[in-house]
Amino acid sequence: MSRGVLLNRPGDLPSWFEPLLTGAARSRAEDFSVLRQPAGGGGRSSAVLVLLGESPPDADTPGGPDVLVLQRAATMRNHAGQPAFPGGATDPEDADAVATALREADEEVGLDRGSAEPLALLPELWIPVSRFSVTPVLAWWRRPHPVRPRQVTEVAHVARLPISELADPANRIRVRHPSGWIGPAFQVRGMLVWGFTAGVISVLLDMAGWTRPWEPGRVVELPDAAAPVPAARGGAPDEVVP
Repeated sequence: MSRGVLLNRPGDLPSWFEPLLTGAARSRAEDFSVLRQPAGGGGRSSAVLVLLGESPPDADTPGGPDVLVLQRAATMRNHAGQPAFPGGATDPEDADAVATALREADEEVGLDRGSAEPLALLPELWIPVSRFSVTPVLAWWRRPHPVRPRQVTEVAHVARLPISELADPANRIRVRHPSGWIGPAFQVRGMLVWGFTAGVISVLLDMAGWTRPWEPGRVVELPDAAAPVPAARGGAPDEVVP
């Protein structure tokens, strides 16, 4: 059974991060997904960076915690237009999941690796169709800086989505794929966040105590009938149901 792992607890961590970090360190794979990795492991390792920072108040937001999300380019052969955390497959030179997540974030959106402080590993999530084992790396963006798509053929847009807007009941929906699969989603700042990314965010909102009561009855049809179908409780990256 895969469980969360605490890597670091800085003394100057923002107070809003503490409940989330405690929950992440105690989390289990079944909190995120109904899928189970086969006995003996196997599959290709990958990692994503769940990077939380804090924005000051401005004309568009009251400030507070936010999470970095990118949107895949519409021209990509696979996963076109999908929201995602920065991340990807482990390279041979990567020392661990943290190294993979930070390297991918650097390559995709120009993240200064030294600006982010990894705090915990969430449980590995198994993706049977693509045979990927994905480790989400929870990190604090200690020194936020401007980011942008570095690989424009793969990344169309990068956004810091305020937690207050993700938790707003008016922005929470469910989406239905033509296959019949239904899962959680968010409509925030012109982005439809669904699948694995939305599933992880939904669980983390619960862990941190940020979830507000919302009505899950509203279901929106996914606009892209060719989109992959996440076959997990919250979804899973690159997961396609035959």
